[in-house]
Amino acid sequence: MERLPSVSLRRDPAGPRPSADPEALRRWVVAFCIIRFDLEQGQLVEECFPPDSLPHHQLLLVAFSSFPDSMSHHHLNPNTAHRPSSSSSSSIHDCIFSFRFPAAAADGGDFLYGYVFNRRRQDERLPRGGEQKSVVILSRSPYSSVFRPLLQILGPLCFDIGPSALGLVASHVAAWPAPAPGAPMDLPIGSAALRVHLPPALYDAAAPFPPANPSVPHGLFHDADIFGSFRGLLLHLWTLWELMLAGEPLLVIAPTPPQCSEAVAALVSLVAPLPFSVDFRPYFTIHDPGFARLNSLGEDEEFPPMVLGVTNLFFLKALRNIPHVVSVGSPGPNTGRALPVASRSASTGMPGRNSRPGKLNLEQLSLNKFSPSGLLNAMKLRREGPLCLMTEHKEAVWSTYTATTKPDTAILNRLIDSPRIEESMSVANNEILRRHFLELTTNFLAPFGPYLRATTPSKGTSPFVDPPPLPPFHADEFLSGLATRGPGKFLSKRMRSNWLELYRSFLEGQNFMPWFHRRRAAAEQEQHRLWRQARMSTDMNKLISKMSEVEIVDSFNAIERHLLAEIQQLGDASEDSAVVCQKLKGDLRVVFNVLPKDMQQLLLSNPKRSALLQGDPEPGKHPSVQSNPVAELKFSFLSL
Repeated sequence: MERLPSVSLRRDPAGPRPSADPEALRRWVVAFCIIRFDLEQGQLVEECFPPDSLPHHQLLLVAFSSFPDSMSHHHLNPNTAHRPSSSSSSSIHDCIFSFRFPAAAADGGDFLYGYVFNRRRQDERLPRGGEQKSVVILSRSPYSSVFRPLLQILGPLCFDIGPSALGLVASHVAAWPAPAPGAPMDLPIGSAALRVHLPPALYDAAAPFPPANPSVPHGLFHDADIFGSFRGLLLHLWTLWELMLAGEPLLVIAPTPPQCSEAVAALVSLVAPLPFSVDFRPYFTIHDPGFARLNSLGEDEEFPPMVLGVTNLFFLKALRNIPHVVSVGSPGPNTGRALPVASRSASTGMPGRNSRPGKLNLEQLSLNKFSPSGLLNAMKLRREGPLCLMTEHKEAVWSTYTATTKPDTAILNRLIDSPRIEESMSVANNEILRRHFLELTTNFLAPFGPYLRATTPSKGTSPFVDPPPLPPFHADEFLSGLATRGPGKFLSKRMRSNWLELYRSFLEGQNFMPWFHRRRAAAEQEQHRLWRQARMSTDMNKLISKMSEVEIVDSFNAIERHLLAEIQQLGDASEDSAVVCQKLKGDLRVVFNVLPKDMQQLLLSNPKRSALLQGDPEPGKHPSVQSNPVAELKFSFLSL
């Protein structure tokens, strides 16, 4: 696990007991739990802070999700910190993983995210030779960059000073400012601080598109270890990207919870900046309430779109109709998050790795290079299917899907390979892969740009008319036009001739409509802002000098409509709206003064309109902003 600076969180026993404001705490954390695995009674919740913060059924699900599943016969953990004690008969294994499950509507979110620090202590002096406990942080937010390092502080502290650590850490978390999605934050914790950059809100309509800076998070799990999770399946990353893009059902199986949860997080991060709208479970167990429904699906029933990370081999038999399966990780005991395994099984068609640090050997990676043994292994894997994992773990992908995107050898050539890769090299490899897939996804979404682009008033035209609506979107017309134009230079070099099928799959999947509707709403909002801004900067005297009488009358009606709309915003006491109202009221007066007298009298016969036109002492000039424009305008317009 990653090293953190030394943090002091000890409190003075004689001092006051730390307290945490419940409302402030819930901005970040729903609950902290300590759960013990008892061989006779099963999972037992020893402590939950704040008390009664979770209903019983959720506590039960949290407890079952906080330990390795029963039929995962790989005991040692590749994401484990192994520390032998002074006695040769004792050892400690720590690991961190995550899970996700649907939350009740009353909890204020669609899902709860669990972050687990699991410690397994093997000691012959203990009853039954050992014990296992988990410290869990539950949150509505998928902030792995916050809760992973926080767990690395809280977990050992709980084993050091006991359950009082929960309240101690909670008091620090409650003192944090509210989360600022998409922004960097410094979060003090004891004598140190967590410096993090939060991902944007899941459906942040204000997020720039295309992304302005590829170095900051543009989606969930920006810190996920793509390279470490799929080091043995690098050539399959482009296929997996397409499956995630299309929202296809996918089963991710790994020897341990940290490996499967990290792999699922890495897959979700591949499609950034596209929000992943398909249900995903980083660590899914047979105790999840959703398992019974999935297990009851008939052979002819379509598997629902979801990504499941599992370790229990029973899922291979129970979920046989899931169309895509990927196995990752290794049951080897001596690897860590930044230290992936050096050897790979024949499931990938790859020989052993380079013995010295250097670039990836593309000849070893090549799937196109003929090898009799590789061909036989591939045929055997396809024939046996995922059930071969019941006897031996292999890294492989089972799918009948025909990929469109070709693996980018230029990207693979930049990756650094070593039997024991340094953490800095792993970070560099992840940055290379993340930037590439960010660029790939951005270019894939680029053809939708014309439907999501705000317009501004052209020079010399009136900004008071209604802006043109965004172009209507029809999937068939879009695909027809795209087939004629092509996907663009960037994708043309990387995709095969069946590239249009990927767009069709994307349009039919669950990721498209939520993203498109929110980007569309963001474009409409931006267009409203731009036209409003143009109205504020328009010189009305100059504009009407070029208008006909009919256009002047139309302008009066348009300004009046915009003014009434702005008045509705005054209930929020917005000074911005007040300033806009003052400007529009002045513009309305300017237009009114050039209308024929008979038309002026007709307009003034309406009391509400007459009230809008009153209050400008110097016709033809814009009124200045008063010291308290909000209060003044509220008083003037409340009767309208």
